Amino acid sequence: MKRSKVVKDVFKLAMPAVLEMTLYTLVWVLDTMMVGKYGGKITVSAVSLSSEIMYTFINILVAIGISVGVTSLVARRVGAKKFKEAEEYASLSVVATAIIAIILSSIFFIFPREILSLFKAKGQTLELGIKYMKICSIGLFFNMNLSTLNGILRGIGNTIIPFVTASIVVIVNLTLDYSMIFGKFGFPELGVEGAALATSIAHFVGFLFAAYYIKVHSKIKPRVKYILSMNGRKLWDLIRLSVPSGMQEGAFSICRLVNAGMIMTLGEVAFSANQITTTLESLSFMPGWGFAVAATSLVGHKVGQKDYEGAKEYASASIILGSLIMLICGVLFLLFPKQIVSPFIKSSETEVIRLGALCLMIASIEQVPMAISMIIGGTLKGMGDTKRPFFVSLFSNWVIRFPLMYYFIYVKKFPVTAVWWITAIQWGIDAILIYLLYKHKFAKLLSKKWTKNAY
Repeated sequence: MKRSKVVKDVFKLAMPAVLEMTLYTLVWVLDTMMVGKYGGKITVSAVSLSSEIMYTFINILVAIGISVGVTSLVARRVGAKKFKEAEEYASLSVVATAIIAIILSSIFFIFPREILSLFKAKGQTLELGIKYMKICSIGLFFNMNLSTLNGILRGIGNTIIPFVTASIVVIVNLTLDYSMIFGKFGFPELGVEGAALATSIAHFVGFLFAAYYIKVHSKIKPRVKYILSMNGRKLWDLIRLSVPSGMQEGAFSICRLVNAGMIMTLGEVAFSANQITTTLESLSFMPGWGFAVAATSLVGHKVGQKDYEGAKEYASASIILGSLIMLICGVLFLLFPKQIVSPFIKSSETEVIRLGALCLMIASIEQVPMAISMIIGGTLKGMGDTKRPFFVSLFSNWVIRFPLMYYFIYVKKFPVTAVWWITAIQWGIDAILIYLLYKHKFAKLLSKKWTKNAY
């Protein structure tokens, strides 16, 4: 294939996905920013901790679990022109997500105090967090189902509609955030509860739009007949891909949650600075996520067609382009840390701003390794391999990151900047390992094809 066509195809899928996930992350960022301006470090800690807990489990089970699994399965079936099978997988993913969403939303609604207490939240942080989690749990039901619908569309190669949906979610959320948190345009001043209500309503509106589009316009859509027939083998295919993908996210996110509990012991100033940096970095790795989505879809289509050379071309282009964009994010973090952190907190919270700026400068180091790890992970998932990314994530988080965090943060009480030196080490090791596995995987596939052609 011509290099220009490869780059064009990658950008065509990646950029809407980058913008989509940037917009979804903005929902969390806007909540954190506005409640930070409203109530300072206490409200930042309450909202960011609650959000991190909820989105961790949503990502494990749905956004990086079922959603990625169905994207991979649908992409390869569409590439092989097996459209009926693609619809069967889409139907099963919708049912599985609905069941998980009911269970998870109920847990967050019924047990917010117990969940937040596990992560050392106390006092005002605990009480505000309970209110935020309880209200958000309702909207998260729609958020999880929306993730799976977007996963189906990405498998087809449609990243435009998920982006449009995300735009709707952000517009609704931003408008209602400002109105409900600060009491504008006739709304009561609700603070943290207003932020939670705005987020829940926005997710509900986004879900309605995506569901309508798939029902009316999508060429691959869930169908009742496939839900009722429930093909056990295909359900196992979905589980077999979704579980390792979700466990990969779990290895990372649960480790980060445990780390958040350790950072809590350093005090509210350190925790608030860390959470602001985490929120900002969640925006910076959206290019990596978007190009990973493009790699999953494009590589999946090519693998479905048995075109392994084409798959490798798309993979390489995705890795290079995504890494370059995240390098730019890293440079911005390094050059303008204080200016980037300041909007998230009251100007009087000078120590939070100082610490957050230092953490952000250190976070600049890990941007490129993070891009490599994410995009290669997306490539492997497009090939139907979700186990290798999981094992790499398990090793880098629990053998590298966790022991270092436990010793330097929980035991020795090093300053919060040490957290970001540790994550930089972790991402560097993660990127090296997954790159070596990626090279081995493609070498094996291409050698098989060459051997067949020789005969």
